[in-house]
Amino acid sequence: MRMTVSLCVIMVEITNNLKLLPLIMLVLLISKAVGDAFNEGLYEEQARLRGIPLLESRPKYRMRKMTAKEGCGSQKVISLPRVVKVSDVASILRSNKHNGFPVWKCFFFCLCCFIPFSSMVLPDVSTKNFSQVIDHTRNGETLVIGLMLRSHLLVLLHSKVDFQHSPLPCEGSGIIRHNFNEFVKPATSRGLSIDDIHLSSDDLEMYIDLAPFLNPSPYVVPEDMSLTKVYNLFRQLGLRHIFVVPRTSHVIGLITRKDLLIEEENEDLDTVELQSTSRSTP
Repeated sequence: MRMTVSLCVIMVEITNNLKLLPLIMLVLLISKAVGDAFNEGLYEEQARLRGIPLLESRPKYRMRKMTAKEGCGSQKVISLPRVVKVSDVASILRSNKHNGFPVWKCFFFCLCCFIPFSSMVLPDVSTKNFSQVIDHTRNGETLVIGLMLRSHLLVLLHSKVDFQHSPLPCEGSGIIRHNFNEFVKPATSRGLSIDDIHLSSDDLEMYIDLAPFLNPSPYVVPEDMSLTKVYNLFRQLGLRHIFVVPRTSHVIGLITRKDLLIEEENEDLDTVELQSTSRSTP
């Protein structure tokens, strides 16, 4: 539509005759309707040729009868433990082109003191099924703690400053030895690639604690949610990933619009108090 309007303005400028404006608009609208009946616009075709996942303004009609679980398909989700071996990260990044990975951790309880501690390193993490991780969460064995981006993993492998010899999590340290600009993808290039990173045999035997670098609050939807609603979430929020989880058994709270207006009410009260004090002063 934007190209149609710009073309109409160009034609009016060329002819320099406003009397032709209604006729030009009619011709362009008819041409656009005929073109849309056969194929999509130029921008959409270029995005499709480049492999860009550009979503249309409205979802397909068949999505109304599909759920989020059906939209996931049969592809197995690759997840990572909180403390992962460097060799496992490198093999996962080489074996696929996924942009995000769920991060989970296991909980075990000491019977004598009931203090939980986490075991983070399990073998064969590349074949860990994300649905099994979610199911184990109900039994208190594992818990999904966030989302890790591929670009962030590449930065950690490239810098090597967060490598550690211990397979245990670094509780209490929380020190990030990186500049935030390192995790920003440059606009003039494709960024880091796994082929650009050189790791020695000693580096491959070390571990990385992913907890300080992951997104602890990714968007989550239940598995029986309508795929149309999921589509609208991607369109409205500009998302790239959504976790699909089983339906939870209990509700821990309910948020309404009034709950989100607390800060504005406090600001109004502060302004009222300031006005009352200013008026009271002689």
